[in-house]
Amino acid sequence: MFTPYLDHPRDRLVNFIAIEPMTADSPRRGYSELEPSALDEGANGKRFWSVDAPHDSSPRDPLVPARGVVEHVDGVECLTVWIGVERFENGANVRVRLRFRADRSHEVELSGFTAGGSAPLRSLILTATMGNWARLRRLHLADRVVTTSQLWPDHSGTGFTQHGRFPLAELERDGHAAIVRATGDETDPTSVEYAEDTAAHWRFLGRRAEQAWRVDDPHPDLEALVNARWSYWASASPIPGGPAFENFEIVEPFRQGASYRFTVEPID
Repeated sequence: MFTPYLDHPRDRLVNFIAIEPMTADSPRRGYSELEPSALDEGANGKRFWSVDAPHDSSPRDPLVPARGVVEHVDGVECLTVWIGVERFENGANVRVRLRFRADRSHEVELSGFTAGGSAPLRSLILTATMGNWARLRRLHLADRVVTTSQLWPDHSGTGFTQHGRFPLAELERDGHAAIVRATGDETDPTSVEYAEDTAAHWRFLGRRAEQAWRVDDPHPDLEALVNARWSYWASASPIPGGPAFENFEIVEPFRQGASYRFTVEPID
């Protein structure tokens, strides 16, 4: 996820979206970031590639992206790109449609689909995986704000916390739509002090922002999930100010083509 409107340099990412399918016969997730690739020998992480046609399933070179298709949806100009995904070890075979609308410049809509020969799915989780970089610590619900210090007051070390889970009834609503938002708790996140061994790419820069998921047609069993880390990923470097959310996601029973809107809006 690139957000140049937050005064970021061209190559600065604000977050990643990973794909984590759960099949109907297992409670375990597939992990697009971590599972070994059968297409890229010796590499961890399933290959993604982009195509213009929804039924084009041939793996492509990810360094040669598709141009996408510009079309009008509900009278609004949109750019639509399909993301092919290497088959997961649990048998899930999925693809994701990305849609960028001219009237929602800080948003991407993601819709998940099974592809040919996929194992039946329990859920297809599209998870924002890098809340640590923005040091997101506040989860905004319908009637309260929940913080990392409330959820995991004693957490430390290099592992993940257990998930905090919040059902549909606890989420903000906009008409029928469900919304869950995450923000940082620092007024000036660029002024903090880091441990000497903190990698440069973990050091915050640019403007503060709110990250949010919106589901226009939520399933009654929808939940918002967050977990947290005390240290930055793949290191023992402590996160300034204590644990911050890492994964921020919506989980609901799988529905073919269900859509989730992820936004990154400037706070100031």
